[in-house]
Amino acid sequence: MEIRNKVCVVTGAASGIGRAMAKRFAAAGARGIVVADIQKGPLKSVADEIGGHAVSGDMTSEADVQALIKTAEDKFGDIDIFCSNAGIIRLGGEDAPNDEWQLCWDLHLMAHVYAARDLAPKMAARGDGYLVNTASAAGLLSHVNSATYTVTKHAAVAFAEWISINYGNQGVKVSVLCPQAVKTAMTEGCEGGAAHVDGMITPEALAESVIDTTAREEFLILPHAEVLDYMRRKTEDYGRWLGGMRKFKERFPEGI
Repeated sequence: MEIRNKVCVVTGAASGIGRAMAKRFAAAGARGIVVADIQKGPLKSVADEIGGHAVSGDMTSEADVQALIKTAEDKFGDIDIFCSNAGIIRLGGEDAPNDEWQLCWDLHLMAHVYAARDLAPKMAARGDGYLVNTASAAGLLSHVNSATYTVTKHAAVAFAEWISINYGNQGVKVSVLCPQAVKTAMTEGCEGGAAHVDGMITPEALAESVIDTTAREEFLILPHAEVLDYMRRKTEDYGRWLGGMRKFKERFPEGI
């Protein structure tokens, strides 16, 4: 899909990856851009910078996601590309508090579900539309220091697969964004951690990868090309891969 003259919505857009994607869509000639985040002040600055429209909201709330979609449709018409991007990370294992498990589940999976529940049937009815869901390389591989992040990002990838399987023949395109470390507030001060072994890219470089991959309408957006090789090793010999990940955990016992 080409971005020029399209209507784009980006959540988690007050900073980092979301902000970079919104700016790149503006540079590519999007007709209308709606940015959403729970952070009102920074979000308005992003909207003003790109000539877009800001909608404050909590993407763990289905009502807020629905309100975001309605606002975008009322202002610009049909949404061509919806980037469900909001996310967080919390370190910890199975003993992480229940509220952290629930927050990660609601933000990393259910936010995608709420958007698709509203948009996928509409896009299918008109035979066109694009859902871009941010997951993580941890959703394809693992994050050795965060069970909540790993499990919910795996769920995000699985849900994107399901939407593609069930709506792909009706014109609905789906891509899932799976980067490793990106230089954002989330990774600030974490250089040298587990997710950084292949280097830390800028949000702008990631946004360029989103543009390139969605232009080709490919499912996996992999700003770190190494991730594809890691996936192949995982599927070729699961036991060996798990052994390697245990050694990797010993190198990086804590941190992002």
